[in-house]
Amino acid sequence: MTTTDHTAVGNEHQAREEIRGKLLGAWHLVSYTATSTDGEVIHPLGSTPYGLIVYTPQGYMSAQLGRGDRPPMRSARLEDAAADELARAAAGYVAYGGPFEVVDPTTVEHHVTTSLFPNWIGRSQVRTVSFEGSLLRLGVATPIRLWGAERTAELTWSRSA
Repeated sequence: MTTTDHTAVGNEHQAREEIRGKLLGAWHLVSYTATSTDGEVIHPLGSTPYGLIVYTPQGYMSAQLGRGDRPPMRSARLEDAAADELARAAAGYVAYGGPFEVVDPTTVEHHVTTSLFPNWIGRSQVRTVSFEGSLLRLGVATPIRLWGAERTAELTWSRSA
């Protein structure tokens, strides 16, 4: 390997580490939009979503997102909730976590080991990553089947205090 090759590898590693450092900590969800290939924009978790994503120094992440208009359940105890209420609650909620890696300065990969949606376990969720001031933007860069159409998605997060 030449000196130029070593320098390029070192610069790439440094750029990934810089993004990793910026990700660390807790972030609150500001917005979640999905845009179809014909330009239609929807809000999959409604106009007032809430959420928290956490990236740890040990290399793990956890994301919890929900609709802001989810009604409370009739039961005060989770194990006593009716099946239809549980299904409605789950339909308005996304939760997953596992190790993460910064693949390159614009891409983070979440290796899912736990998820409300069991089909994600053992798979990766690849996201574009960018920062704008105190905001973190995670997205799906290439259109995928989301909410009935081919869409890209963008989640905007704000650093938690």
